[in-house]
Amino acid sequence: MLQDIAPHKIYNEYRPDAVPSDDSFVLIFKNADVLAALTDSVSFPTVRELDGALRKRLQYLFSVDNEEFYLLPSSDEEPDPAGLLSNPGKTPGVSTPAADYEFTNIRNLMRKVNGPKYRVHAAFTGKHLADWYRDTRFCGRCGSKTVHSEKERACVCPDCGYTMYPRIMPAVIVGVVNNDRILITKYNRGYAHSALIAGFTEIGETLEETVAREVMEEAGLKVKNIRYYKSQPWGIANDLLAGFYCDVDGDTTVHMDDRELKYAEWLTADEIEFQPDNTSLTGEMMKKFAKDHGRKVSFE
Repeated sequence: MLQDIAPHKIYNEYRPDAVPSDDSFVLIFKNADVLAALTDSVSFPTVRELDGALRKRLQYLFSVDNEEFYLLPSSDEEPDPAGLLSNPGKTPGVSTPAADYEFTNIRNLMRKVNGPKYRVHAAFTGKHLADWYRDTRFCGRCGSKTVHSEKERACVCPDCGYTMYPRIMPAVIVGVVNNDRILITKYNRGYAHSALIAGFTEIGETLEETVAREVMEEAGLKVKNIRYYKSQPWGIANDLLAGFYCDVDGDTTVHMDDRELKYAEWLTADEIEFQPDNTSLTGEMMKKFAKDHGRKVSFE
């Protein structure tokens, strides 16, 4: 999956006193796109490519091994980092030719290059933090401008004292099993490939209750024997995904919610059309079911 970057390791400790080196990477986002150089690998602008004014705005995010990643955040004067760009792939003060960098949707980043995988994971995680920093520039309680905490990753309101931490939204991925078949879906919009039942946890729900509710809402099925499989951070949507398998309980007739789905059918292991990459929890769960039912699959 996306976060399986061993032997590399991400260190996300908060370091308010971190000072970027010339070789530190800079993540610049334009909505869901990240500025990157794509050849046979992926890279990002470095601090040495920025002028002094831009360097002063850098916000430390995390490190992967010895590689540090900083965010070039928006400002009040330029709320969109894309406003820094005079043309696609070039920033005022950046010496690298425009052709070297381009804005690439981070969902497609892993499909355009062969690696290194840990940098793709860094882009996803950086997007999560970039969204949070953007959305907490002002206090949600009194409207005052916030400041960064000096002791933890938090934004603090200097007027009312309200403290805001990075938002992580729990969601479930559900493999509903019917003997030698699994329920495979496709969404009406947003993602074109095969998937599993999925949805966000509501206020007051356990993850297991979310599983039962989402399966009923999207497929009209009751479930039993709900069992946890594995989790995955998914920074592009601020999610923490929790994967579960469960068994259909009683009637196996699918009553699909056609507002959400355009396809929902019971398929055998040999009938499943896998996702085009090996980055998502959904894709791994589909492959695990297929492997457990006799199909030869690769998780690489």
